[in-house]
Amino acid sequence: MKSLSEQELHNLAMNIVGRKLEAEGYEFMGVNSKPMKNPQFVCLKNKQLHFIVVRNVVFPQDPRKYDLDFMEKMKDHAIKHEAKMYYAGVGLYNAVDQSLPIFLNEEYIVDYDGLIEI
Repeated sequence: MKSLSEQELHNLAMNIVGRKLEAEGYEFMGVNSKPMKNPQFVCLKNKQLHFIVVRNVVFPQDPRKYDLDFMEKMKDHAIKHEAKMYYAGVGLYNAVDQSLPIFLNEEYIVDYDGLIEI
């Protein structure tokens, strides 16, 4: 069994967030799938610019907790561009045993509550 790489987990988290944003009427202006290139999504909704940082979070970490200092720097960047800043933490866990990695073509659990405004 092959476990998903960091990039594959990041892409999975991006797809989960991206589908939700699309369903909520966000228009994608820019998408960056590199984990350390931020923000991952630059979107427009109701003529307002939105910056969204996406992180995949593994067990036992809480997907609602984020790096405060980093997100404050990102918020400063967003303010310069008259954008709103959001964090999207996506918990991805092995469905059989959360302490195990996620394996290719195996079931997994998604823990995602939506965007957290910074």
